Amino acid sequence: MDKQHRKNRITILVIFAMSVIPFGIAWYLAKHPDIVRLGTNHGELISPPLITDAGEYSGVDPFSAEHIGELKGHWVLINPVAGECGETCRVALHKTNQIGLMMGKDIARIRRLALLFDNKLPLPAEWRDDGRLLKVSPAPSLQQKLTTINPSPLPDGSLLIMDPLGNVMMKYAPGYDPYQVRDDLSKLLRISQIG
Repeated sequence: MDKQHRKNRITILVIFAMSVIPFGIAWYLAKHPDIVRLGTNHGELISPPLITDAGEYSGVDPFSAEHIGELKGHWVLINPVAGECGETCRVALHKTNQIGLMMGKDIARIRRLALLFDNKLPLPAEWRDDGRLLKVSPAPSLQQKLTTINPSPLPDGSLLIMDPLGNVMMKYAPGYDPYQVRDDLSKLLRISQIG
């Protein structure tokens, strides 16, 4: 009888623990949400996405002005350039070129864009030879919208991803890892029904 009584007590304690422990874990995670990282993306999602219009981009050279229509219907890797393109900016542009090449057969779905906030500066010579890089200046309305992503000017070396509908939806800090961007972009392209 004593053995059966102990067995019943253990069963009751196990049932009690099974009902209380999940609530305890849920309460702890609710109080400390930074412990759990949801999602598998490496970049920071912009929520809500920044809605842009094709008219807010204007090409600063003949090549870009002629091909500005390619922004619609393509995924766009945007490199913000606040002033003169220094070493950080050049490295970031090289990384986006490499990301495009790493995408293999999906390269046709991607465009690269240098967003020049000061279009009076001369374009570096290597940009003129880059037949896949669009050089554009943002309209004042777009510059205003970009302050919602980052109150100060976007730093050189950062990266934005724009979807085929013109929504800027992901950003990366300067010094981003191109392999992580490629992984995020591959997932987006795989699940995308557009572009």
